[in-house]
Amino acid sequence: MSSEPEVLTRVEGAVGRITLNRPLALHALTTNMCRLMIQSLLVWRDDPQVKLVLIDHSGERGFCAGGDIRMLAESGAQDGHLAREFFFTEYRLNTLLHDFPKTIVAFMDGITMGGGVGLSRPCRFRVATERTTFAMPETGIGLFPDVGGGWFLSRMTDHIGLWLALTGARIKAADCQLTGIATDYVESARITDLKDQMVADPASVETLLTEFECDAGRPSLAAHQDEIARLFAGESVEAIMASLKAADTDWARDQLTVLETKSPQTLKVAFRQLKAGAAMTRFADNMAMEYRIGARVVQRHDFLEGVRAVIVDKDNSPKWVPPTLEAVDEALLDGIFAPLPSAEEWSPLN
Repeated sequence: MSSEPEVLTRVEGAVGRITLNRPLALHALTTNMCRLMIQSLLVWRDDPQVKLVLIDHSGERGFCAGGDIRMLAESGAQDGHLAREFFFTEYRLNTLLHDFPKTIVAFMDGITMGGGVGLSRPCRFRVATERTTFAMPETGIGLFPDVGGGWFLSRMTDHIGLWLALTGARIKAADCQLTGIATDYVESARITDLKDQMVADPASVETLLTEFECDAGRPSLAAHQDEIARLFAGESVEAIMASLKAADTDWARDQLTVLETKSPQTLKVAFRQLKAGAAMTRFADNMAMEYRIGARVVQRHDFLEGVRAVIVDKDNSPKWVPPTLEAVDEALLDGIFAPLPSAEEWSPLN
């Protein structure tokens, strides 16, 4: 067990600094990490001396690979209390970041998945590098694209957010800029200098980002935007699958092959989640919905089986229940999305 703190927080000049510090775990989030970040952000929110917040990570291996999936599965296999506590705290952090009144810059230098997306996406500036890999891979382990996915994925153009949510596709920096996931691209070798200059002159953040901006190259996703817009426009997951089959192109066949490996339950949960999130007018309402989903699916078979197959045994052969899209009926989904008892509902920080 490392004696190092999981999150390093400090104030340098007029800048609040948050550094994720679990490098061996790719900075996968724990409940304690979320609490530490909330504590500092609440202090800085009300401190007139703090003008800017920077979020980054220690080490070289990635920004944040997600949440502590093993803990969630172990808890889900029992009473689920620790898993629900994690979601409750993490979603409060996501919402605090989304509503934060001061500028926040997140450095997505390396792997940015799941919980790492929840940390970076609410920030005003999101800096990608040549090492950035973005994904919301939850459908592959029977979870769902949470941490605000219902809000920001549903607001992407051309159904790209739905494509990302259902397939768990991994994209690089140029595609992150194309889709608005990243606001800026800076070479990783220049990130330290950029942060130093931001600390020295926090009022010049936008100017500095312009000065350090590089060309991320041509986004590979651009070649498939029209296909995504057309083929992922269906009114159900089944309709999307039918469109992909009818298209009969190499790209469509590849997407179909990927989708056929995912949890049918999770595909339908994600589809409904994004549809509901798109209609909401408050980020906190979306997070309340996602907490209801998370509180339930973390104890369902598909999440426990997905973690077993992908993370524990690594046989990559999950046995989903129900095994087909057709077997995932509306009553099952209604139960997952239903309100919780009032004392168990999620709420944002005051």
